[in-house]
Amino acid sequence: MQTKTISTAKFPELYYRLSGTGNVIILLHGFPLNGTIWDDVVTKLSLNYTVIVPDLPGAGQSSFHGTELSIEDMAESVKAILVNEGIKNAVVAGHSMGGYAAIAFTDLYPEMVAGLGMIHSTATADTEEKKEQRRKSIALFEKGGKDTFIKQMIPTLFAEQNREKFKEEINSLTEQALLTESKSMVAFYNAMINRPDRTNTLKTATMPILWIIGGNDGIIPPKNLIQQTSLANVNFVHTHEGCGHMSMMEVPEDLADNIKSFADYCFNKAAH
Repeated sequence: MQTKTISTAKFPELYYRLSGTGNVIILLHGFPLNGTIWDDVVTKLSLNYTVIVPDLPGAGQSSFHGTELSIEDMAESVKAILVNEGIKNAVVAGHSMGGYAAIAFTDLYPEMVAGLGMIHSTATADTEEKKEQRRKSIALFEKGGKDTFIKQMIPTLFAEQNREKFKEEINSLTEQALLTESKSMVAFYNAMINRPDRTNTLKTATMPILWIIGGNDGIIPPKNLIQQTSLANVNFVHTHEGCGHMSMMEVPEDLADNIKSFADYCFNKAAH
């Protein structure tokens, strides 16, 4: 595995890890985590593919200038990495907030996307109720309540019946998330509040779409996603029963298989 850092005008440090050889899969993490959430999946995928795992700007070892960040900025950071590596196209898959960045990237640079993976993520914008919840959380972060928020939030990412089993993972994710600066937390939530509805991107997509749904996902429930899974022309849909919002930890082997078979299809299709 190689680790690299590049610098652009907007992003003083963009950190990413590169493993394996062959066609490219790029995996984008969700909020308020970093690229290490994919470790178990990367081990398996890198046997057949080049796997690139960035820390999105403001997360992990990546930073951004100023205080504001948009989902489109996150997409631009993905472009900067692919350009730096001389990569013309990739399967771009994102978890939760990373999915918002992945679909924004697909919107902006469709020619660079061999396939789009929406992993516990949605193409729709926030509802007014959700925006209001996020604004309350932002007020909390600004008052210094970030740590309390994170300690309460991280366990809810896992299916209730899995929380005891994944106690160690929950503890280590919590420690990792606590390193995320309040400035980044505020920027991430504002980016999510301001993101547009991108269901039209699905309707006009020329590339296949992968959907990973947690049967027990309390963050993005299956019922919110099912209608979206038929909007594109070609959809791969996997619902993992007994899984919450964190398939890369709750069912990593299954998720790696799902992504691999999807990438096999995308790149074989491109070859014909």
